[in-house]
Amino acid sequence: MGVVAKRSSMIFFSDAAGHLSHRVRIVLAEKGVTVDVQDIDPENVPEEVAELNPYNSLPTLVDRDLVLYEPNVMMEYLDERFPHPPLLPVYPVARAQSRLLIHRIDKDWSELIATILDPKSREAAVNKARKELRDSLVGIAPLFEEKPFFMSDEFTLVDCCVAPILWRLTDLGIEMPKQAKALLDYAERLFERESFKESLSEVEREMRL
Repeated sequence: MGVVAKRSSMIFFSDAAGHLSHRVRIVLAEKGVTVDVQDIDPENVPEEVAELNPYNSLPTLVDRDLVLYEPNVMMEYLDERFPHPPLLPVYPVARAQSRLLIHRIDKDWSELIATILDPKSREAAVNKARKELRDSLVGIAPLFEEKPFFMSDEFTLVDCCVAPILWRLTDLGIEMPKQAKALLDYAERLFERESFKESLSEVEREMRL
């Protein structure tokens, strides 16, 4: 008789192409969490998600009776629920700084990505957003000459947020110049991590073929 696969108590409803879903999948892989990842078309979210999540949005994480529908809350929950390896610093000041960096990534970069990917965006707005994102990344590139990760000696939740963006640069129509070499080297360090490789959906793998 075949072994019946034990159904995971944790379900992750994921947008296979979305960088916000991807950041959570990296955390799940870092922690080695047993999870049922269900790829959902964001244009056709099933009734099941709508019943769980008042915003009917992706990603949505279900852990028994708990339903989470904000990616950064999911990441922190997973970091606390599965403490090893820790993905936030121990000390309150450093933790606050990490949270602020994630907030800045969302305000400064995620909004530009949304503009680039929105089919309703005008071409001028898309080109402006591409230039702003590229210039911002070039501007922070020197940071990676000093530390192996984002302003840290250890891999953290901040890196989990940046890695999906760097993976998508070509897909977003952004080419990085040679002066951003330290950033590109950092990107390769992230992409070589086993957890990152495990986190990739089929759609994401095809982005870099």
